[in-house]
Amino acid sequence: MQSVSAGLVSPRTFISGRLPFVLHASILIALLAASSAPTPLYSRYQAQWRLSALDITVVFGAYALALLIALLTTGTLSDHIGRRPVLMGALAVQVASMTLFATAGGLTTLIGARVLQGIATGAATGAAGAALLDLESSARPGRSALANSIAPVTGMAAGVLGATLLVRFAPGPTTTVYVALIALFVAQTAALAWTSETARPRPGALRSMRPRPALPPAAAHALLLNGAGVVAVWALGGFYSSLGPAFTRLVSPGGPESAGGMVFFTLTAVAAPTVYFTRRMRADVSALLGSCAVIPAVGLSLGALCLADPVPLFAGAALAGFGFGAVSQGALRAVIGSVPAHRKGGALASYHALAYLAMSLPAIGAGALTAGFGLRTAALAYAGCVAVLAGIAVTALSGPLRGRRTSPGPSHPGPKVKNTAPVPADTATHVPCVLATHNR
Repeated sequence: MQSVSAGLVSPRTFISGRLPFVLHASILIALLAASSAPTPLYSRYQAQWRLSALDITVVFGAYALALLIALLTTGTLSDHIGRRPVLMGALAVQVASMTLFATAGGLTTLIGARVLQGIATGAATGAAGAALLDLESSARPGRSALANSIAPVTGMAAGVLGATLLVRFAPGPTTTVYVALIALFVAQTAALAWTSETARPRPGALRSMRPRPALPPAAAHALLLNGAGVVAVWALGGFYSSLGPAFTRLVSPGGPESAGGMVFFTLTAVAAPTVYFTRRMRADVSALLGSCAVIPAVGLSLGALCLADPVPLFAGAALAGFGFGAVSQGALRAVIGSVPAHRKGGALASYHALAYLAMSLPAIGAGALTAGFGLRTAALAYAGCVAVLAGIAVTALSGPLRGRRTSPGPSHPGPKVKNTAPVPADTATHVPCVLATHNR
């Protein structure tokens, strides 16, 4: 079922068919690529401007906290004024952010660029994700949920890889990468101007910008059940994204400069196919398996620190990527699966608010701990906290599964009665599309 109403199509709209879906997915990918592009450049910024580990995590945290504020205030705005106006405004702010990055001359400008980037990404994430849900088609069920799960990690992987290659081969990498992103965002804005609106505007836009919970009870319960796992994997991603290059140098001081960015690339590159291959797995099982993978991933990273060997570090990053992908897509499907169509933008914003809060605050804390006690101590403390969270997630998610397996059956033999009651979609052995409620 195509959710776009014919009455919303402008006479000047030329982009139709599959192209709007591809465009909105590409916007999500580009936004997250831009968010991870500075990671391979942090070591260069540190050397050029004499920045500390705390400075780097403040730069990283400024982005995530600005993104969180944008999600809380504009997360449901596109449900009221439409997806396209929010996206076009966000892309304009993103272009301004990339311009600041390209001309940055110190820490203050870098923080300002990251704040603008966070605002743009936060405003656009909910709108682009909701537009993908609007474009759900009965001919290809599940593609919207898959795109919402796989686009962010694909974008982060592409951003880190592209910036790493530019650091290695291109002249002026701290400028070139942002100029390329500016050109991409301008092209996407132009294409967006010729697409149809996917949501029917409704009143209450200003009221919707007051921060408040935007989750129905069923979705709130799903987020609470998956919360520890979501916090664990996103906190681990925040560590690799902000302090990953410095941690890699601590493990392998003589390694190439590009190795720091490639550790985070390994995490995101594994996360993307994990999202795809676990898409038909039941959401709670996927989140449970991902949470289980986090604990040995942390152990491998600490082993690399003790052995001064980068091989366990990259193996741990790959395992962390599996955990990130499995938990993220499982939790996201569980949260938005029971949300009505007109509230999906707010539900996505609530999920991403928790994710980016988990990505930013622990990373800032790790930076402060590094400044006071050193990176080795900070890494040990961080790993311990993430492992505890993963253990809580495993306990929370395995409880309902045990209850389902041990639910009592008939206490005595009797005549077989055919069960004619429909099986709920969220308890089926395999769910081809958790978003079936969107088409009801």
